[in-house]
Amino acid sequence: MKNYRVLIQREPYDAADAAPSATPAWQPDDLWPCYWIHHAEAPPTPFVSAFRCQFSMPRAATVRLHVSADERYQLWLDGEPFGRGPERSDIENWAFESYDLPLDAGQHTLVARVWAQGEEAPYAQFSLKSGFFCAPDEAEWVALVGTGVAPWQSQILDGYEFIDKLAAWGTGDNLKIDGARFHWGFEVGGGDGWKDCAKGLVGLNASATEHFVAQHLLRPATLPPMLDQLVPAGRVRHVSAPDSSATALIPIRAVDNLGSETANWQTLFSGEHELEVPPHSRRRVLLDLENYFCAYPEVRVSGGAGSQIRVHWQEALFEELWKIDKGNRDEIEGKLFTTARSDKDGVGDIFLPDGGANRRFDTLWWQCGRYVEVLVETGEEALSIQSIRFHETRYPMEMESRFASSNPQLETIVPIMVRGLQMCSHETYMDCPFYEQLMYVGDTRLEVLTTYILCDDTRLPRKALHHFNASRLHSGLTQSRYPSRIRQVIPPFSLWYAAMIHDYWMWRDDPDFVRQLMPGVRGVIDHFAGLVAPSGEFEGLLMAPHGWNYLDWVPTWKNGAPVDASDGSTRPSGAMNWQFVMVLQQIAQLETGLGEPELAARVRRLSAQIVVGLNQHFWNEERGLFADDLAHRDFSEHSQAMAILSGQITDSQRERMTRGLLEDTDLARATIYFSHYLFEAFRILHRPDAFLKNLSLWFELVKNGLKTTVEMPEPTRSDCHAWGAHPLFHFHATLAGIRPAAPGFARVEIAPQPGDLTWLRTQTPHPRGEISFDLAKSGELWRAEISLPEGVSGELVTKNARLPLVAGAQTLDGLEF
Repeated sequence: MKNYRVLIQREPYDAADAAPSATPAWQPDDLWPCYWIHHAEAPPTPFVSAFRCQFSMPRAATVRLHVSADERYQLWLDGEPFGRGPERSDIENWAFESYDLPLDAGQHTLVARVWAQGEEAPYAQFSLKSGFFCAPDEAEWVALVGTGVAPWQSQILDGYEFIDKLAAWGTGDNLKIDGARFHWGFEVGGGDGWKDCAKGLVGLNASATEHFVAQHLLRPATLPPMLDQLVPAGRVRHVSAPDSSATALIPIRAVDNLGSETANWQTLFSGEHELEVPPHSRRRVLLDLENYFCAYPEVRVSGGAGSQIRVHWQEALFEELWKIDKGNRDEIEGKLFTTARSDKDGVGDIFLPDGGANRRFDTLWWQCGRYVEVLVETGEEALSIQSIRFHETRYPMEMESRFASSNPQLETIVPIMVRGLQMCSHETYMDCPFYEQLMYVGDTRLEVLTTYILCDDTRLPRKALHHFNASRLHSGLTQSRYPSRIRQVIPPFSLWYAAMIHDYWMWRDDPDFVRQLMPGVRGVIDHFAGLVAPSGEFEGLLMAPHGWNYLDWVPTWKNGAPVDASDGSTRPSGAMNWQFVMVLQQIAQLETGLGEPELAARVRRLSAQIVVGLNQHFWNEERGLFADDLAHRDFSEHSQAMAILSGQITDSQRERMTRGLLEDTDLARATIYFSHYLFEAFRILHRPDAFLKNLSLWFELVKNGLKTTVEMPEPTRSDCHAWGAHPLFHFHATLAGIRPAAPGFARVEIAPQPGDLTWLRTQTPHPRGEISFDLAKSGELWRAEISLPEGVSGELVTKNARLPLVAGAQTLDGLEF
């Protein structure tokens, strides 16, 4: 796909650009010179439509177009694809993309495919009214290609049937495409059935302060195009001729494999040769992509009228029906492609060839996983399959940092952490690509922290913060996931949102953006402050909010909520109170750093009040631990970790809690997600040995053939949850000890905790360049080679001293850690 995308920072029109007839004197700067257009006879959702504009350029020129659609679009210029969008957002922050099109003099055709799934759309997809929008940046071209002004036409594209997404419940319906009814050649504007469009509302900037109807408020897209590259061919692991298309009940067995055909299918996927499937045949092909991919499938065929090609995806194969046990992900023998008793539970798309030549089938949205099951069934006519290819899509995030150490096992888990983060990074971060594709606050905080040490690109973190800020409710809380048209609130996630803003303030140099977000932070704090009991038995304690107070997928907790904070209970929870105290410390730092000492003092007073209640009601002197519940029956790593991270405990308490964390066998254990906070506590306690010991779960992932990090310990629903990538953050920020010592990373603190490592080397992104740190042990002492970016100073923290660091390269010898 050609890339004509450009990123702009401003809303593109001022009063001089706006259409005079659409420009009221009281609001001249918000209106665009073009209008939303719609198919005049649009059916109920779901449906797919096409829009075309045939125009003649009087001279060669580069024309900048701003384009959007509801719900989504794909663009072609003279038959060549060049753009997708719009970036996921909500109605009041509706994105448009900008393209610089190099156009020769003469005739051109611009085509957009636009689809609307309505209630069957992904949970993350908002919609107001299906339509298309295109506005040139310069007034000269409005009459040629501007929607609502130029002679745009549209038609409903037949041949699309939306089918249930089933297990992938949050991702939107899949597709069945019937080639016999499909409008072949619509991409070039060909065929009959084109009709003049209906003109809708004028385009309106998001800065508009007054409008009288519900309307898309337009903002410039902030992200680059998603990656578009071919997926490597993978490996054909199985070819068989099943008796029916109901393969859900048929395990993959070597005895059924048609070994003589494997090489031919392999050359097909490798792009070397076409493959012909004879009439009245059925072939089941299992392709192992040998890594996890998010990709658009593309199938090219000729002939084969009456055939069916079904392309299903899975993260891994299953060991038995109705269970999520998957075992070693590399193994396929005796396993099932789905866990239910119907092929309808397969996640993927179906293509029905019509017998024509050189037919290209594709989908509107991508699929994902490691394994692809291709089932081909032919009728009276042989089917020639010219190619089956997959176009990888994701946010173009690559690993710019480096980590190596004397323990090579640590490096073995880096690829699955990086891949997990990449697969959950698209137009937003995602909890998981297979099941939900939703950006949750709790997941995203860890994904963003990992992004900070992976690369210096801040666009996706900024977008996450912007969206969560936009999700705020009248209560002051954020929604738990956003964008999402299905509202959900997880109150503790609003606290993690406030912590995310503190993270951004420290790790990236963008104080003006942080100031814009502070009203939302204060709203969150005010909501929780209103839940602190002013008097009575629990005076000074946070009462558990109503709703889903999720903290971690601890098996003994109800729905991931700590004891006394589960659904329906408002009794104080030790874990939730410590989470509030921990975040309050960060907010106090924020307010102080942003010049609001009075607000910082208020936050500290609130924190101190809660700590008094925590010591009175939750401290267990006999065990030397904080309980989760008022009855002191339940204790967790979570409460201890957050108490330690808050810094609001005594030295004696911390010493006893350390022993409990390391020695008690009956604490509720943090799973892969919350382990981040446990690892942060180990850093405070100077126990890198405990951090390294707890990495055993990640080492098991590699042994089990995982290509990405998982949602929870086995058996796990999701094989790809990027919240499990956080040890990569700790390799840099804990083992190497590289962290901001001042807002905006203006100063650097390097406080390594190498544990039993004898050397480590890191390169860590910084807003002004890169931090290089090499640490090597010689005898009992250490040698450090450090390079800081220009204009950046800091300190190296050793066992006995804090040594000054300056910009540029420096070497320090004879160190103790």
